[in-house]
Amino acid sequence: MSLYSISDAQLAFGHVALLDHADFSLEAGERVGLIGRNGAGKSSLLKIVAGLAAADDGLVTRQSELSTVYVPQEPEFDLDASVFDVVASGLTDARALLDEYDAVAHSLADTPEGPQHDDLLARMNALQSALDTRDAWNWRTRVATTLAQIGLDGDARAGDLSGGMKKRVALARALVVQPDVLLLDEPTNHLDFDGIRWLEELLVTLRSGLLFITHDRAFLDRVATRIVELDRGRLLSYPGNFSAYQTRKAQQLEVEKVEQDKFDKLLAQEEVWIRKGVEARRTRSVGRIARLVEMRNERAERRNVQGNVRLDVGQGEKSGKIVAELTDVTKRYERTVVDRFTATVMRGDKIGLVGPNGAGKTTLLKLILGELQPDEGRVRIGTNIQVAYFDQMRAQLDLDKSLADTISPGSEWVEVNGVKKHVMSYLGDFLFAPERARSPVRSLSGGERNRLLLARLFARPANVLVLDEPTNDLDIPTLELLEELLSDYDGTVLLVSHDRAFLDNVVTSVFAAEGGGKWREYVGGFSDWQIQRERSERIAEEAARQSAKEAPKDDTPKESAAGRNAQRTVKLSFKEQRELEALPARIAELEEEQRAIGARLEDGSIFATDAKEGARLSERHAAIEEELLVALERWEELEAKRK
Repeated sequence: MSLYSISDAQLAFGHVALLDHADFSLEAGERVGLIGRNGAGKSSLLKIVAGLAAADDGLVTRQSELSTVYVPQEPEFDLDASVFDVVASGLTDARALLDEYDAVAHSLADTPEGPQHDDLLARMNALQSALDTRDAWNWRTRVATTLAQIGLDGDARAGDLSGGMKKRVALARALVVQPDVLLLDEPTNHLDFDGIRWLEELLVTLRSGLLFITHDRAFLDRVATRIVELDRGRLLSYPGNFSAYQTRKAQQLEVEKVEQDKFDKLLAQEEVWIRKGVEARRTRSVGRIARLVEMRNERAERRNVQGNVRLDVGQGEKSGKIVAELTDVTKRYERTVVDRFTATVMRGDKIGLVGPNGAGKTTLLKLILGELQPDEGRVRIGTNIQVAYFDQMRAQLDLDKSLADTISPGSEWVEVNGVKKHVMSYLGDFLFAPERARSPVRSLSGGERNRLLLARLFARPANVLVLDEPTNDLDIPTLELLEELLSDYDGTVLLVSHDRAFLDNVVTSVFAAEGGGKWREYVGGFSDWQIQRERSERIAEEAARQSAKEAPKDDTPKESAAGRNAQRTVKLSFKEQRELEALPARIAELEEEQRAIGARLEDGSIFATDAKEGARLSERHAAIEEELLVALERWEELEAKRK
C-alpha cells in the first residue's frame, strides 16, 4: 500500500489549472524528484502532500499515523535560539505529550481512588502508549545524536550561522522526527559542493519516503529513484534518475507530436467537409457533425507544451585581448581571502569560480573586475571592457517597479544587437504575459525574478558577463537554454555557481579555492577540476608515503638526515630529468593531434561517410584529453621537484 496517494486532483490558480485531474502516489523507500517549469505548481503539490494546503478536488488517502515533515526553501526558526533548541523544536508534539504525562502522573498521585482516579489512569496509559510509539522518552538523546550525525554544534546561536549551516539545522529539525515521509523544497539552495555531497549521502541512506523539488540535475541523478514531472497540469511518472527521464521524455514528446499532427490533419479534413456546398449538405451525417464538434472542443482544450525562453544577449564591442591580469594579488579582511594569486583572463574565456561558502569567490570576482583594490600585488584591467552583472542576491531589482520599467525605464522599446523590440514582446521572450508587464516585481516568484534579471542583463550590450549564482530557482529548460547561450557567447564569462552540470556545460577553466586564501587555476569544467584535484591529492599522498619509506633510521643524526632529505627532494634523477625535457614536446604533440581530430569531427560529416571512423576518432579525442591531463600533472610535479 502507498504511504500517500491523491487521485483525480484538481487545483487552479486564477484561470490556470495547476493540477488537472492529476494522480500521484508515494511508496515506502521511494525517493521521488518532482520537476517542472517555474509556476507549474510544484510547491503547491508539496504543501498538499504535507497537509499544509488542500486541492480544490480529489481523493486523498494516507496510511494511518503517517508522520510527514516539510522543509521549505527558506526555513524559518528563532535566530536567537541555540541550535539544540531549534532542532528539538521538531519534537514539540512529543515533548508536549511528555509534559502532559508528567502532569497526569502528578495529579494521579494526589487523587484518591474513584472515577476521577480511573480517568487519570486511563489517560496516563494512553499517553504512555503514545510516548512509546514516538520514542519520546529519549528525546534529548535523539536531538544530540542527530546533531552529531549532521555535524552541528548544539550550543551555537542559530542566527550566527551561514545560509548553508542554517539549511543543515532545518534538515536536522526534520530528521530528528524520524518521519515516514520527508518533503524538501529546493534542498540544495545555499549549500556549497561539500554540503551538496553531504546531503546526497544522507538522503540515499534514508529509510523514509522522500519527495523533493530541485533543478539540480546532478543531484537528481544521484538521489532520485523516480522522476515525476508536473507538465501542463498532469503528473507524469518516469522510473529511474534524471538521465533516464531525459531519454524517455524525448521519446514521449516525439510520440505526442506525431499524434497531435495526425489529429490536426483529420480535424482540418473534417472542417473542409463541413464547409462543402449544397451537394454535400444533402448527405451530411449527424454523427459526423457531432464528432467534429467534439474534436473542436478537444483541440481548444489542448494545453500545448509551454514555450521556451528565447535568449539572446546584447553583444558589445570586442574587448581587448586581455580582460584582466592579476599578479601576486592578496586581499585580507579578518583573514586572508586571496593569497598571492596570479592569473590572466583572456577575451572569450569562460571561467567558473568554485569553492565552499565564504571562500571569497565574490571578492575574487570584484578584484578581477577592478571593483576592489588588492592589499598587495597588481591588477591590470584590459581595454574597452563592458560588464553586465547578475547578482545572486537580486539586489539590483526594485520591488516596487513594474516589470516593463525594470527592463526599459522611460521607454517602451528595447534594443538587442541592433534590433528594436517592444518591451511587451521582449518580456514575452522570457515567458511573461503582456498583462503582467505592469505588475510590480514583488509579485514575482524567485524563479520569475531570476528570469527578469536575465532579461535585463541580456538587454544591455556587454562583452563581459558576470553571473553570481544565476541558476538558483531557474527551471531545467531555462537552465539548458542559458547553457547554450553562454557556450555560443563570443565575450568573456565569469561564473559563480554550485550547479555542477551547469559548470561542466559552460566553463572552459576553473579558479578553485584550496583553503587559506590559496587559489589555483584548472583547465576544463567541474568534473575536470575534480579529476585533477583527486589526482594531485593521490600524487601528494604517494610522494608522502615514498618519502616516509626513504626516511633514515632513528639512529641517524637528525641534522644530516634533514640535509640528505632536502637534497633528495630538490634533485631530479637522470631519468626524471630526461622525462621532464621530453614532456613539453609530448604535450604539444597531443594538443596538435587533438586539434586535427576536432577539425574532422566538427561538422559531423565523418559520421555520415564513415560511422566507424567517426566513432574511433571520438574515442581517441576523449583519450587524448585524459593523456593530456596526466602529462600536465606529471610536468607540474617534476617542475615543483626541480625547484
